[in-house]
Amino acid sequence: MIVVAIVLSIQTVEVIPEFLADAPEQVADLLTRMWPLDFAYYPDTVHAALMETIHIASLGTLLALVLAMPVGILAAHNLVPSTPVNLVAKLILVSSRSVNSLVWALLFVGIFGPGALAGTLAIAFRSIGFVGKLFGEALEEAQPGPIEALSAAGAPWASRMTFGYWPQVKPAFWSIALFRWDINVRESAVLGLVGAGGIGMALDSALNLFQWTRVAVILLAIFAVVIIAEVVVTQVRRRMI
Repeated sequence: MIVVAIVLSIQTVEVIPEFLADAPEQVADLLTRMWPLDFAYYPDTVHAALMETIHIASLGTLLALVLAMPVGILAAHNLVPSTPVNLVAKLILVSSRSVNSLVWALLFVGIFGPGALAGTLAIAFRSIGFVGKLFGEALEEAQPGPIEALSAAGAPWASRMTFGYWPQVKPAFWSIALFRWDINVRESAVLGLVGAGGIGMALDSALNLFQWTRVAVILLAIFAVVIIAEVVVTQVRRRMI
């Protein structure tokens, strides 16, 4: 079955053997054009675009956290014991996750025009489903003992949430937030290809002008930021969780 699936897939995507045979030469030619790297291009254009990319990822993640927490609470049946409400909340979360960030970016570029605002909203709306789903599941997996004790003492819903659920889900929440920010840094780097701000716009411009030495600098900067974000997230998780 696996072999049949592979054969059918190859036929569907129309793989051209001549292009595959020529690929090593094309890669070598491209790498030759990218060398030497034009590092003088970094301070004038790349650095500002890179900082904008980080800001898009950070603001988008913060906005997603604010929007996703109420939806996650509504999706948790033990907090909101109403099946219709739970289903509507889960539908919102699924809808957010089912649309790719580039599609969200195209939508918001059409509404607000090119720029960082469209990228920030695209990152936020894409992240709501991820954060809300995991946060809601963490709430549903909370131990009922502390909540039952607070309920027996007559504590209102807000107190049960603050002193019963939150201490149990706080490590999971911060882990989800950090992991999503790490993902958003990677995703926001390419949103500029559709006009949603950040370093992707600089990359798109350099590609359209065939400025391969500048393309290499941009790709190296993106790679460095991704590595730094991974290290930062790992260190923060060790200290907070």
